[in-house]
Amino acid sequence: MFGVDEPTRSLSGLILKNNVKAHYQNFPPAVADFIKQECLNNIGDPSPLIRATIGILITTIASKGELQTWPELLPQLCNLLNSEDYNTCEGSFGALQKICEDSSELLDSDALNRPLNIMIPKFLQFFKHCSPKIRSHAIACVNQFIIGRAQALMDNIDTFIEALFALAGDEDSEVRKNVCRALVMLLEVRIDRLIPHMHSIIQYMLQRTQDLDENVALEACEFWLTLAEQPICKEALSGHLVQLIPILVNGMKYSEIDIILLKGDVEEDDNVPDSEQDIKPRFHKSRTVTLQHEGGQGEEGEDMDEDEDDDDDALSDWNLRKCSAAALDVLANVFRDDLLPHLLPLLKGLLFHPDWVIKESGILVLGAIAEGCMQGMVPYLPELVPHLIQCLCDKKALVRSIACWTLSRYAHWVVSQPPDAHLKPLMTELLKRILDGNKRVQEAACSAFATLEEEACTELVPYLSFILDTLVFAFGKYQHKNLLILYDAIGTLADSVGHHLNQPEYIQKLMPPLIQKWNELKDEDKDLFPLLECLSSVATALQSGFLPYCEPVYQRCVTLVQKTLAQAMMYSQQPDQYEAPDKDFMIVALDLLSGLAEGLGGHVDQLVARSNIMTLLFQCMQDTMPEVRQSSFALLGDLTKACFPHVKPCIAEFMPILGTNLNPEFISVCNNATWAIGEICMQMGVEMQPYVALVLPHLVEIINRPNTPKTLLENTAITIGRLGYVCPQEVAPMLQQFIRPWCTSLRNIRDNEEKDSAFRGICVMIGVNPGGVVQDFIFFCDAVASWVNPKDDLRDMFYKKGALFYDAFGNAVYRSRRLGLVL
Repeated sequence: MFGVDEPTRSLSGLILKNNVKAHYQNFPPAVADFIKQECLNNIGDPSPLIRATIGILITTIASKGELQTWPELLPQLCNLLNSEDYNTCEGSFGALQKICEDSSELLDSDALNRPLNIMIPKFLQFFKHCSPKIRSHAIACVNQFIIGRAQALMDNIDTFIEALFALAGDEDSEVRKNVCRALVMLLEVRIDRLIPHMHSIIQYMLQRTQDLDENVALEACEFWLTLAEQPICKEALSGHLVQLIPILVNGMKYSEIDIILLKGDVEEDDNVPDSEQDIKPRFHKSRTVTLQHEGGQGEEGEDMDEDEDDDDDALSDWNLRKCSAAALDVLANVFRDDLLPHLLPLLKGLLFHPDWVIKESGILVLGAIAEGCMQGMVPYLPELVPHLIQCLCDKKALVRSIACWTLSRYAHWVVSQPPDAHLKPLMTELLKRILDGNKRVQEAACSAFATLEEEACTELVPYLSFILDTLVFAFGKYQHKNLLILYDAIGTLADSVGHHLNQPEYIQKLMPPLIQKWNELKDEDKDLFPLLECLSSVATALQSGFLPYCEPVYQRCVTLVQKTLAQAMMYSQQPDQYEAPDKDFMIVALDLLSGLAEGLGGHVDQLVARSNIMTLLFQCMQDTMPEVRQSSFALLGDLTKACFPHVKPCIAEFMPILGTNLNPEFISVCNNATWAIGEICMQMGVEMQPYVALVLPHLVEIINRPNTPKTLLENTAITIGRLGYVCPQEVAPMLQQFIRPWCTSLRNIRDNEEKDSAFRGICVMIGVNPGGVVQDFIFFCDAVASWVNPKDDLRDMFYKKGALFYDAFGNAVYRSRRLGLVL
């Protein structure tokens, strides 16, 4: 292609690459061989653009399984590294780097006779090459094999680390970046080799985190995040905090480019419509049934995996500001209040600085340390929180938005104070910011208010009218993206205040705009997801107050489930003709039906009677997608409580499916299936007998399984207790196999109906099989002691069980009384 310009040649190569990707298996062998040979012949083209294009073409062919059938490729590329011609060496290294990125596992396998045994030592030789580009390629190639612990690299690990140290002061920023990346990964997989040099490495990373090239600084900053996860962190870093903390804090300022990208100088943009790419894809999180714990908290731990984003979500690229903030956050969790002596002297200067960029970074610092340093910050909060509330009125939108986020991180403390002290002023200002003229501030305020709602719960009841006026006004003001966040704030409010929302005045304010949006959206519009989630919470809270709106909402949910199932059926039969359905539509619909059943109770009876929901539920419970089954079992449990006569005829078909899904590999599915079985027990009574053998062995296995999440353990214990309550003769013989984990699982659950029925069941089973509890009686005493106010007849049952064991235990019961137990 002599005489043809570079861009045209490159474009031709990329078109060829796309053809290779789509149709390579159909190429005649002679054509494939010609392409391969020409790639190798031209790998040293004088043009960097053409060399890069050839590298992409080579790795695309290699990814088509051709590494096995192109045996000369790797040896030839490795030989070409020795070329005196720079272009040939660089082009070959560029191709090898792409192959290492795309096929790292294959290169470390017997399938290719382990070429890494030759390649790794070869790459290491080039760490000293005179060209920075070649040095950078060499490090990048080796870096691909660190996380996978490739044996060839592990055999040369000390040589590799020495070579990295030799390059620490390299003048080329790309080389420095790759050195930092290598050290961060080695920290994860071979910390044993770094520990002897840790002091020097930390000093090096302190320098590199301040590198003038932000890409190098970002790679280096990752080091602190990774080190914080290592057991040696505290010991290794204690002496360096005085240097590290100011560096991280300095990295938390917006760069000039950040401010431009975030339109930091645009103060009012709420009349500008959102572009579709501004709106992240939204995924529905299926309903998981949890129990209330002492202290008012629901489940902790296993489902709390939502990222706590800081303010600049829309700037989706990971950058030095975000990395520095994340590092400070994790280090605050490691060092706790020991971090504050290094931080507090800086904070005052930052928070009151006249330059808004520095002031904004100080507010971010305060938010980043909130979780780890909360205890040490408490004495300063009476002064700091009013200052942050004042910052909600700052003239710069980016200051207002970060103040929203940071205040949300201290919401727990705000709510613990008298309402007039901080809650009321914070709520008043946050509601104003929800109606801010800047979209970024609206978003931050809405998210912060949702956090405040979760913390404050019924403390918000006196202000409901004011809150609803603001949220409803926002409906008419918000553009597309923030409207989706507004739904979340309304749903969280409903969850937090519950039945207090069921007042005609509040219903009249809230429901018309929600129903208007509901009517505007088509069945295939993904904006239905957050709206359905919101309505599910609202329906549960309003209870009978939702009755006037329930019929069209119920019918549409059933239609959504039916449509999705039909589409899934067509796709499975003719995948070429039909698209796979988005099952999230079905999942959110099932969850809203659950909300309706829970909120309306017996009132849902007529709706269920006039629909085919039980038939649809039978199909959903067998869906291949775990989230569909998860939501199906939640709905089954709620319908069992609300209108069991419609569920009962299906029990013989449903129980084997429930039994099959008692598989803790799918935690949330298993959790909801377990809970549904417990609800069915309470309705079926003695008629559960035929199904005990189907579910009990699974339940006993789950409750004895190590590392089972707490919520699943609790629901399993409740269901075993309920099963024993209705079928004691069948369950009591296994008492000894589950009594100890049963007692420890339920000792932190609040008094409620589920706990009541489970303890009645255990008492009945002890009556049938007292020997089953003898060895673990003290655990039973401990579980009984968790009751604050049991019903009188349940208290009598506890006394009777205590008397039953008095002879066997001598003074144990007396000692139990002295320990404050109920017995």
